[in-house]
Amino acid sequence: MNWFRCHNLRKAFDGIHALDDVTVEFPASGITAIIGPNGAGKTTLINVLTGFLRPNEGRCFLGELEVTRMAPHKIARLGVARTFQDLRLISLVSLLENVMVARPNQRGERLWPVLLRVGVAAEESRNREEAMRWLRFVGLEEKAQEPAGELSYGQQKLLTLAVCLATEARVLLLDEPVAGVHPEMVGKIVGLLRQLRDAGKLVVFIEHDMAAVRQAADHVIVMDDGKVIAQGKPGEVLERPEILEAYLT
Repeated sequence: MNWFRCHNLRKAFDGIHALDDVTVEFPASGITAIIGPNGAGKTTLINVLTGFLRPNEGRCFLGELEVTRMAPHKIARLGVARTFQDLRLISLVSLLENVMVARPNQRGERLWPVLLRVGVAAEESRNREEAMRWLRFVGLEEKAQEPAGELSYGQQKLLTLAVCLATEARVLLLDEPVAGVHPEMVGKIVGLLRQLRDAGKLVVFIEHDMAAVRQAADHVIVMDDGKVIAQGKPGEVLERPEILEAYLT
């Protein structure tokens, strides 16, 4: 079943086609890597899928629901979470608080429950437990009370993943999750992505680290000049001479 998909997307900036008739279908679960040179349209595609950009043409669907022109927060409520190249953490507050803020549908966000304190304390306790669960998952539970800004860059990558997971999203769209981190951290992040796949989530990630793509991805999409130029299993796509020469050297 192709649960998350887009058809014939076009997006232009000042006459330059960032997306040029892009059609992509993702399965209900698994790991898909999107690769290609800088300017290929990878991040633009993620921005359109998550509502941060509206396409000039084309349509996007989540299941049978069209989400092409939905606002980002509405798409997020449907179970889609994402990260960005610039890590959008609250550096002065604790890891635990960063993750708790991401929890969905909190009573504390609505006026009457706040004023009447109806169920707020119990919900906050549950949110704290869930936040700690995801911090344990990424291996940061011992740093839960430390400010996020004091983490190493690789640890901040782990924290952004925990924040995504705290939203209870079924679909995770990750922009360069292992870029700029040391090999040991790359291995750790790849292992976490595999666990999420095994738990039934769909993980879509943009990446330039071909070793990580080979280790993690079930499916690879290659983009260039706003087009999808190849896709398939990593062992097939990444061994094509034209792909090796043009994009992976």
